[in-house]
Amino acid sequence: MRYQISGKQIDVGEALQTHVKSELGNVMEKYSQRPTDANIVFSRDAHAYVCESTVHLSTGLTAQAKGQANDIYAAFDACCERMDKQLRRYKRRLKDHHRDRPAPVEFGGASAYILASDDGSEGDEPDTLAPMIIAEMETRIPSISAGEAVMQMELSHTPVLVFRNERHGGLNVVYRREDGNIGWIDPQ
Repeated sequence: MRYQISGKQIDVGEALQTHVKSELGNVMEKYSQRPTDANIVFSRDAHAYVCESTVHLSTGLTAQAKGQANDIYAAFDACCERMDKQLRRYKRRLKDHHRDRPAPVEFGGASAYILASDDGSEGDEPDTLAPMIIAEMETRIPSISAGEAVMQMELSHTPVLVFRNERHGGLNVVYRREDGNIGWIDPQ
């Protein structure tokens, strides 16, 4: 597994990096057999340290956790504990409902855009109907099942996930509805 351990205006020493690799490695070994990479970022929030971790698994899932404490090691331990809890819950779901995947998930490329919102009055007609794009970035679209897409959406704490359905190869969308349930769009 590849580790990227960094700090935002914090020097991350060798002892902390070794601690992160060993502890996170133990959690990954316990719950996921094939993690691909982990990104751990330490930062300060007033008097407290914050640790944010993102782990990409070969199953296509991305697990994210965040911990905060007055000590940098305690912040990482809180983050690692949350990651452990998340992976334990999702491993149970995978074990009960999904088959073992023989090969890593395939990803397709796509462009993602963030459009600027217009906070003007509703009665005014804009000069052009094309919205202003304020950010453009590349994103990956996984080829997974609908159940795995729901788990991925919950793990990454996002309201919407676009994925390629591995059953028929078409693009699908899962999203969190206002009533708290999950919606699934599967166009024919």
